[in-house]
Amino acid sequence: MILRLVRPEQKYADQVMQYKKEMAENNDIFSGCAGLEDVDTFSEWMDFEKRLRQKYGEGYVPSEVFLAVRMNDDKVVGIIDYRHPLTPFLLQYAGNIGYSILPSERRKGYASEMLRLLLQICISYGEKRVLLTCDKYNEASRRTIIKNGGTLENEIIDDVGLGRCGIIQRYWISL
Repeated sequence: MILRLVRPEQKYADQVMQYKKEMAENNDIFSGCAGLEDVDTFSEWMDFEKRLRQKYGEGYVPSEVFLAVRMNDDKVVGIIDYRHPLTPFLLQYAGNIGYSILPSERRKGYASEMLRLLLQICISYGEKRVLLTCDKYNEASRRTIIKNGGTLENEIIDDVGLGRCGIIQRYWISL
């Protein structure tokens, strides 16, 4: 195992804020980052419950946020969140799980490992299957989902602007 999933804590504050900077500079979508793009400080980001409840209102569901930390140097290379239960919006567009990898750390297998580790956590919560979605042309995310057992259910029009190409693919993973 090259990664471990850890809950965000102060010792990773600088790395998380650097993560935000690198993602923004790369013009990336902050998938699975629990609204990191909306905050200015780590402590503001850490107030997930209050901040995300205000942002999403009735559509808010609790989420478990984890940092993917490389074991050999304690570097944050990804962020992943597990949203449960599925609201109508999550069921249609965003799924149970969102994730991202630091742009400078991509193409190293981290996304697949991070998702594999989170699926074990989902099992511990009693989930039987989870939904993941991705932009139709996000080849890396599609491969990550399929590698972890994802089966394409369908494609839908992205009329809420989550992706870039306008089409969302919806995958189920049986646990």
